[in-house]
Amino acid sequence: MRHRWLALLISVPFLLCSVQAQFRNGMGGTENSGVGNVHIHVVFPNDRSAGPYLLVRLLGSGDAAVGTTYTNDSGEADFGGVRVGDYRVEISGDGIQSTTSDTFEVDNRKMSQAQYIVVRPLEDSGPKPVSAHSAMVSATDLKAPPKARKELDKANEAMALQDYKKAKEHLDKALAVYPDYATAYNNLGVLYAKVNDLPNEEQALKKSISLDDHFAPALLNYGKLCLRQKDFPQAETLLEKEVALDPENAESLLLLADAQYMDHHFDAAIATADLAHSSVRDHPSFVHYIAARAYQQENKQQQALAEFQTFLKEEPKGPRADHVRGDIAKIESANQRAAQ
Repeated sequence: MRHRWLALLISVPFLLCSVQAQFRNGMGGTENSGVGNVHIHVVFPNDRSAGPYLLVRLLGSGDAAVGTTYTNDSGEADFGGVRVGDYRVEISGDGIQSTTSDTFEVDNRKMSQAQYIVVRPLEDSGPKPVSAHSAMVSATDLKAPPKARKELDKANEAMALQDYKKAKEHLDKALAVYPDYATAYNNLGVLYAKVNDLPNEEQALKKSISLDDHFAPALLNYGKLCLRQKDFPQAETLLEKEVALDPENAESLLLLADAQYMDHHFDAAIATADLAHSSVRDHPSFVHYIAARAYQQENKQQQALAEFQTFLKEEPKGPRADHVRGDIAKIESANQRAAQ
C-alpha cells in the first residue's frame, strides 16, 4: 500500500491549461451604463500568486459560463464590460484543485472591483513549462532575444491546447534563435513528458540543467522524471538542489521527502517533513504520512503515531484518512498488548 501511494504521487496525469486571454459570448458591450469590470487575483493559501495559464470562468445565472479567460504571469485575469448581476468565478488548471468562489455582485456603484480567489495546490502535478516572463527564470534567459521569448510563449499556448506538433515547432524556432535558452529546453522536456517520450524528455532536461545548474524548474522536473524512473538517488540529489533554491516550495519538499524515504534515508525524510510542516503554511498533509512510515522503518512507533495523528488533523476525511486510522489502530493495539 505504501509503495502504491508513493507511486501515485509521482504518476498523476499531466494536465495544463494555457492559452491567451479570450472572451466568449454573454459579455456586455462597451457602454458604461449597466456594466462593470472585474479583476481576478488567484493566490495560494500562503498569499503567493498561483501563476499563469489557469482557466478562469465567469459564471452567471444558473452557473452558465458568460466569460472565459486565463491568468497572466501574476495570477491575474480581467473581465471587462460585465453586465450588472450576480456572478461566481471558477478556477481550474494545472497544479491546482478546481475552485469556485462565493457569489459576488456587479452593480452600477462600482465601475471595477477586485476578487481574490484562494486555490489549493495539488500534491503533484507533473512537469511544468515556464513562461518567458516568469519570476523563476534561468540566468541564461536574460540574454534571450525578444523573438525567442515570443516563440516560447507561443509554444506554451500550443501545448495548452495539446497541439504538441505546433508547440515543438515553436520551441525549435526559439532554440534556433537562441541555442542557450535553458527555459526552452525545460519546456521541451515537458512537451516530451506529455507525449510519453522519456528518453527525449531526459535529454532536454539534462541540457537545460547543463546550461544553468541553478534553474529550479528544470531541477524539479528532472527530479520528477527520476522518481518515475525509480532512480531515487538521482531524484534526491536534484530535489535537494531545487529545495535549496526554492525552500518554500511545498511540492518540492513533498517529493524530496518521498525520494529520501525511497532511498532509505529515513532520518532525512523525517527532517524534510518537519521542514515542510514548520516553514510552509499550506504544506501537503502527506509529508506526515511519509515521516510516520520513516519512523516505523526505524522502529520508533510512538513518533510514527504522532505523525499519523498530525496527518489526521490536517486531512481528517477521505480514503487516505481512513487508511491512517487503521495504521493508528494497529499501533495502539500493539501498545496495549505490550502493556499487558
